[in-house]
Amino acid sequence: MSTARNAILNRLRQAEIKPLPVNNPDYPIWDNTDRSAMLTRLTELLQQNHAEVLRLNRGELIATLKTRIEQMGLKRIATGTGGDFHAELTEALADCAEQRPFDQSLEQWKDELFNRVDAGITGCHGAIAATGSLVLWPGPAEPRTLSLVPPCHIAILKASTLHSNLPAMMADQHWAGGMPTNLLLISGPSKTADIQQTLAYGAHGPRQLLVLILEDA
Repeated sequence: MSTARNAILNRLRQAEIKPLPVNNPDYPIWDNTDRSAMLTRLTELLQQNHAEVLRLNRGELIATLKTRIEQMGLKRIATGTGGDFHAELTEALADCAEQRPFDQSLEQWKDELFNRVDAGITGCHGAIAATGSLVLWPGPAEPRTLSLVPPCHIAILKASTLHSNLPAMMADQHWAGGMPTNLLLISGPSKTADIQQTLAYGAHGPRQLLVLILEDA
């Protein structure tokens, strides 16, 4: 098998294949870099996709988390073991909900995560205004299941990490020199229309998405 694979790779290397020319797309790329315009577009697109969006200052984060968690009736919340907002999450949850840190293997607490956790909270690596998408870069401190499994996902975004479009983010962060191995683009709660072409939310992921945008961070 290895010999056959090497033969195929060698033929590809010897073919001197050149990339196809890239023509201008038939659709315009949204590339407005005005901060206010980007925040407005991101907010509007997320809301159109049934996400709740709150814009606040970082100093309001703890109080806002407490208020919304109590209003939404969330009792048991999964969090990571680190991240930019871990200390603030721990302080907020101490008074209003049971914090369940992702500090063991998925196999050990899969039943609890899938059946007894009300929400997962994560930070965001950034966001894309053009498509109204949050960008998550999961890792050991904040595994991807925090945003994919619980029925409610609370995402915290620094406004300073917002980019106009995905190519702009890739260029600004030099992804050509090191692509992420695990990236999530989230534009709203989970939804599907596979069953009788009827749109349903939460069929295979969170049915609620709450986005907290920190405008001074």
